[in-house]
Amino acid sequence: MRVLVVEDEVELAGKLARVFGAAGFAADVAHDGRQAERLGRTEPYDAVVLDLGLPHLDGLSVLRTWRSDGIDVPVLVLTARGRWSEKQSGFSAGADDYLVKPFELGEAVLRVQALVRRSRGHASPEIQVGALCLDTHRGEFTLAGEPIALTAQEYRLLAYLAHHAERIVSRSELLDHVYGQGHDPDSNVIDVLLGRVRRKIGAERIETVRGRGFRLRSTGT
Repeated sequence: MRVLVVEDEVELAGKLARVFGAAGFAADVAHDGRQAERLGRTEPYDAVVLDLGLPHLDGLSVLRTWRSDGIDVPVLVLTARGRWSEKQSGFSAGADDYLVKPFELGEAVLRVQALVRRSRGHASPEIQVGALCLDTHRGEFTLAGEPIALTAQEYRLLAYLAHHAERIVSRSELLDHVYGQGHDPDSNVIDVLLGRVRRKIGAERIETVRGRGFRLRSTGT
């Protein structure tokens, strides 16, 4: 899973990137509105954390541009503006949730996890795919109730497949959502990751669909 953190306060942006990384996201950072607007159009994010008070182009303008261009990525707005009229402006521009500064970093993560989950049609914090279960709050997988030890990249890959269970996901889509900006992995890295994950959860759970991609299946056991 991949998140874009848009925050002009360098220290806060770094803290957010680290806490999202610890929660299993690949986190990219933008410090101004123009960079954010470009990344939101060119990169496939699962969610965006967007500050409103940005240099060059304010957050509301960035959000309005995305929405007018049909970019429907879930957006959590961060702002020091706590009045209802300002929140109303954010929601009217297309925000999905609002968090007023100062805030707990963990709350930002929980809100983004919920936005991503609901955008994929999952109401519960736990995503069940047969005997495989992803606890999105804890950032943990279990298989038949037993915890699965995964590396950060393995977790991001399997979490993305779990959010899109039973749908065919292409190799390029997995690359886009497992790795952050600035990473240019070899195309076979997905095969290596899939091989490691299959050994941990059972090869039959991840189906290879020739010429199209991969699909996480509900095998029931």
